[in-house]
Amino acid sequence: MNRVLVTGGSGFLGSHCALKLLHAGYSVRATVRSQAKADEVRKMLVSAGASSVGEVEFVQADLTRDDGWQAAMAGCEYVLHVASPFPSGVPKDDNEIILPARDGTLRVLRAARDSGVKRVVVTSSFAAVGYGGKPKNGTTYTELDWTDPTVPNSPYIRSKAIAERAAWDFVSSEGGNLELAVVNPVGIFGPVLGADYSASIAIVKGMLEGAMPGLPDVYFGVVDVRDVADLHLKAMVSPDAKGERFIAVAGPLMSMAGIASILRSRLGEAAANVAKKRLPSWQIRLAACFSQNARQMVPNLGKRRDSTSEKARRVLEWSPRPNDEVIVSTAESLIRLGLVAR
Repeated sequence: MNRVLVTGGSGFLGSHCALKLLHAGYSVRATVRSQAKADEVRKMLVSAGASSVGEVEFVQADLTRDDGWQAAMAGCEYVLHVASPFPSGVPKDDNEIILPARDGTLRVLRAARDSGVKRVVVTSSFAAVGYGGKPKNGTTYTELDWTDPTVPNSPYIRSKAIAERAAWDFVSSEGGNLELAVVNPVGIFGPVLGADYSASIAIVKGMLEGAMPGLPDVYFGVVDVRDVADLHLKAMVSPDAKGERFIAVAGPLMSMAGIASILRSRLGEAAANVAKKRLPSWQIRLAACFSQNARQMVPNLGKRRDSTSEKARRVLEWSPRPNDEVIVSTAESLIRLGLVAR
């Protein structure tokens, strides 16, 4: 049985990757920051239908330290490097996010090379593709596009571009026989397995709880976490994925108003608190004088960053769920697990 290491195994995408690997018959080793997380992840996987949780081994490893990574890689044929720092707020210093993302990725790649791993699939982001300049309205971003990390932007966006560039440079110059593939997802939604979920999920949660009084003019791509996990597995084993990056997006851009409309039409009373009012952009800009959340929203008001998953569909025969199914499954899982405050 082939063994696969999943970094960040307790996270939203990492746990779904582990679940997908188990269903595909792989033996899974997952890194966690502390062993206390291991029992939580086991319970999540069992509740999600994993029948062979005994095949999951948990090891403690941190992206900021060398300790544990060689042991984590031992006997693994593949690595899915999913773990990445995500800010809970705006850091005082951009390097608080950039350095762990870049150095952590290089630490994982170095250990994989030294341990004889065949291929690493790195979870990057659309943030490494479509930012770093004026959005090209009317133009669709592809895997040939790159965010310019020297252009002023959020530290998270810059960190994803810098970390992915560093990964490609490392494999090219020092990687030896190590192979690399990269997945660049847009906003990841879909069913949560527990209380550890992506920042994108908080949008749906906030809408259901009525915490969002109005709907700003913001657009973004969506994709289901189960489909992102599936794309990781395809990129892991396909000969055609070696040395390639793949954008993961389900379909056309969605607006806040579009997501709200889907929730109201499909969930009935459960979506009673979802806002209907659209917020004019001038109100957001005014609120930005006093609110950090509004300030972060301003650069994206009215901007459309269209992207395509044509490459993943063509090369890897990837077939993601449609947007409306992605949004509904997100909301239903939050409600089912009692994560929506009433």
